[in-house]
Amino acid sequence: MKTETNSTARLHVEPSPKRVRTYLGGDLVADTTQARLVWEVPYYPAYYVPSEDVKVDLVPTSKVTQSPSRGDARHYTIKAGGKEAPDAAWRYVDSPIEELRNLIRIDWNAMDGWFEEDEEVFTHPRDPYKRVDVLPTSRHVRVEVDGVVLAESSTAHILFETSLPPRWYIPKVDVRMDLLVPTEKVSHCPYKGQAQYWSVQVGDSLIPDLAWSYRAPFPESIKVAGLVCFYNEAVDLFIDGELQQRPETPFSKQKR
Repeated sequence: MKTETNSTARLHVEPSPKRVRTYLGGDLVADTTQARLVWEVPYYPAYYVPSEDVKVDLVPTSKVTQSPSRGDARHYTIKAGGKEAPDAAWRYVDSPIEELRNLIRIDWNAMDGWFEEDEEVFTHPRDPYKRVDVLPTSRHVRVEVDGVVLAESSTAHILFETSLPPRWYIPKVDVRMDLLVPTEKVSHCPYKGQAQYWSVQVGDSLIPDLAWSYRAPFPESIKVAGLVCFYNEAVDLFIDGELQQRPETPFSKQKR
């Protein structure tokens, strides 16, 4: 793994052993077995593709963006399958990181689909250093807000995901669904799938998007299908009668 450090940024770059493809308008935009995983942010990587493995013409635009670690990025519009993705390809031709100079960064969300080998991947590339485990537990779980019990169960499942606190998924029959108000929010995870959300009504207070569930999770997380989870960061969670400390995560501030 290569690490580049300066006073404002830290970057990791490493090769991916997977075949990576992406499409726009039904046309193949890139197909490579030489992709690089680049951790532009600490939470997950992005794919960078060798320029020779880009299968469409890139049209230069006037846009240039700057990165303290990667240098200046020249932007290009991707045209494929009768569609256009403006400024969706970036190239750091003069990057201080030599390995990036012949690579193209393609905007994940601007494409119609991404594949690792023959499996479609959603949200962002899977981080090879993340793992998801789901285990059943007979420990007694109780979730409260302001003294109101939202859920209580001895048949929960715990989802362990690298770099995040354990998440306690509870059967709906053990959840006060009458206190949950469906919202329009959805989120996507490359390891779990698409989640739906509920706000929680406690007295006159409505706590937004406090609980979520995966109706049809990906195979590695299938054990949490239909179960409900609450943000540890914003509820009182009791495990076998013992109040748990609220974890500090990227979600903590938005849930306060």
